[in-house]
Amino acid sequence: MRSSNPVLNRVDETTRLPGQGVGVADAMTVDDVVVRTVGLLLLTGVTALISWIFVPPAVWAPFALAGTALAAIVLALVISLRAITNPVPMIAYAVIEGLLLGVTSRAFELVYPGIVAMAVAGTFGVFLGMALLYRARLIRATPRLARLVIGTLLGLVAIGLVNLVVYLVTGRQGLVVYSLTGEVGGWAYGFAIIAIIAGAFSFILDFDLIERSVRAGRPRRYAWLCAFGLLTGLVFLYWQLLRLLSYLRR
Repeated sequence: MRSSNPVLNRVDETTRLPGQGVGVADAMTVDDVVVRTVGLLLLTGVTALISWIFVPPAVWAPFALAGTALAAIVLALVISLRAITNPVPMIAYAVIEGLLLGVTSRAFELVYPGIVAMAVAGTFGVFLGMALLYRARLIRATPRLARLVIGTLLGLVAIGLVNLVVYLVTGRQGLVVYSLTGEVGGWAYGFAIIAIIAGAFSFILDFDLIERSVRAGRPRRYAWLCAFGLLTGLVFLYWQLLRLLSYLRR
């Protein structure tokens, strides 16, 4: 079973080696993943709070958004493609993503008061809900679910990139509305809802991969890569919820 998260896919590919077992003391556990995920989330949250307070959105927002977005994308690609297990670049990603989240979230909050708290609550609510469903085995990571979720996410990414290019060239906003106050059509609502559903179900595949990695006795250092994969999933879900909530408030 492959995860829909490209970061966790690399865990599956790079650790599928003969004789990969390690000693019990050095084997990855679920607690290792939890501790590292919480640590990265706290670092992201603290950095976001700092940028929220000290970065004036009217002056620095465009530069902060462009710079941090580019740096975050580059770091995410390097970490996932090279399957890096060193925590340093992941910590750097958490800091950079926190800067981006703080500046952008403050801009949304100024236009729609209360929207950030709703998006944060919704993100963790969805994550915990999917964790409980997985724990109770009410939703299983079947091959059919994997194909559906992966196909949907790949389609969303491809369509989103095309939509972004069209917006940059023509200024037209279609499936994704980039302005904070622009008019929203039905297609944009549908795109956001599908992205949220796909992002939620991707956690089921991620939980399954982490569980199988623990059973396989993979080295403890891979807990960092799993934690990074969950962080990227949570950030993706937050952006989609923030966008949908802004649509509903217009």
